[in-house]
Amino acid sequence: MDREAERARKGSSGGQPDERLERLRRNNLDWARKRAGQAKRASGGGWMRQSWTLPREEARAKAREFLKDYPKAAYASEVESWRVLPGDLIEFTMRRLPSAD
Repeated sequence: MDREAERARKGSSGGQPDERLERLRRNNLDWARKRAGQAKRASGGGWMRQSWTLPREEARAKAREFLKDYPKAAYASEVESWRVLPGDLIEFTMRRLPSAD
């Protein structure tokens, strides 16, 4: 380790960590944790998603219930995707905003 790096590691008080550097390190860690939390929330684009696999008639009823509980006007709710599986099962995903504005 070169002398400058050794001096920076030890700090200005001869072996004791420099309080200013320690405060800077804590602030950087706090910032990194905050950004990590924001990234987790942003990864879904702010949407809440729920998926089901149900027989056709039950799927229709569930979608209607979802849209009744979370109206499109308030939550921007919608069927995000769906597909028909063997046995007349419907796999579908509904999405909505987490709260009404």
